[in-house]
Amino acid sequence: MRDVLAAFGALWAITALGWLIGRYRLLGPGSEVVLARLVFFVAAPALLFATVSTTSVTGIFTAAFVPFVASTLVVGLATAGIARWRWRLRRGEGTVATLCASYVNAGYLGIPIAAFVLGDVAYAVPVILFQTLLFAPAALALLDARQGATGLLTLPLRNPIIMASLLGLAITASGWSPPAALLRPFELVGGAAVPLALIALGVSLGGARPLHNGPDAEPRYVVVAIKVLAQPALAYLIGRLLGLDGGLLLAAVVMSGLPTAQNIFVFATRFNQAPSLARDAVVLSTLVGAITLM
Repeated sequence: MRDVLAAFGALWAITALGWLIGRYRLLGPGSEVVLARLVFFVAAPALLFATVSTTSVTGIFTAAFVPFVASTLVVGLATAGIARWRWRLRRGEGTVATLCASYVNAGYLGIPIAAFVLGDVAYAVPVILFQTLLFAPAALALLDARQGATGLLTLPLRNPIIMASLLGLAITASGWSPPAALLRPFELVGGAAVPLALIALGVSLGGARPLHNGPDAEPRYVVVAIKVLAQPALAYLIGRLLGLDGGLLLAAVVMSGLPTAQNIFVFATRFNQAPSLARDAVVLSTLVGAITLM
């Protein structure tokens, strides 16, 4: 319990720092966009390359991973359908709504919770790989307005997050271990990804009202409820059907119940697709998730 509270406390402390920066305009107007672009184009690719290139893809996939993937796909498809037929959102906006309901904060919260609560950080690794190498590229392809037959083929060349992930996967699959001196610059730059993303989120909170009424109210509440309640409940049911219990079942439910990742705010801001929905969903799901996870 104390470790979960500590993880959330650190997250909110950095976000609060971003709010203070925005409140007193220390970085000038539009700073959240600049910070988000810095994360998207520089810091996050460095972090992903350093992480994926040094992670073995064998021996880390447990039975707990199956309910997580299954629940992610089910709630993702369901939310996409609601966004299209109920809310009449455009493709990019619907993609952001879908991500808000199904893309978990596996990095900043998933790793410490897996280590301190579940007792093994390996529970978070396949979740990160799945989201980084499969889920995020598919979503980014939908968010990129220039995509088409040719656009999809050239998307990795235009998207540093996908390129970094693919390069890291190629290195780890080859069996080569990059020397520490080579990875050190990537680790140093990548270490800024999480705090910069949280600071960018905090700077944007000057206009955030996660409980306000308006056209975004229904989508916001629905995607947050799906994220912190429906997805872990579905993971539990799938896990039980697969015969899981004990630590494996707990891991499946906890990983599925993580709140919306702040990366979604970065993606939404980068492509200017429903950034307010992403921002408010991240804030509200993290606040509610602090209770539901415990």
